[in-house]
Amino acid sequence: MLGALIVGFIAGTIGRFLIPDAFNNVEGVKSWILSTLLGLAGAFLGWLIFAKGLGWGDDNIFDLGSIFGAIIGVIILLPIVGFIAKRANKGKAA
Repeated sequence: MLGALIVGFIAGTIGRFLIPDAFNNVEGVKSWILSTLLGLAGAFLGWLIFAKGLGWGDDNIFDLGSIFGAIIGVIILLPIVGFIAKRANKGKAA
């Protein structure tokens, strides 16, 4: 469990650093939580793509060996989640 949180936070932070415009207004504890959740989702997506889809890697989703797949998963998810969040905020402002 702790390893999953560490991998999720590292992957989410690196992904948000590489694509900074998606959630640039989130600060503090919310930023840490968002990075971790995005990293966990990215790790799962990376595992689906690489381990299950391409047959690369092992069956461990949240180990440090899967950090590159997790970062790629976060990079794929960030624009999608950012788009959904912006649409949701537009709906609240209207």
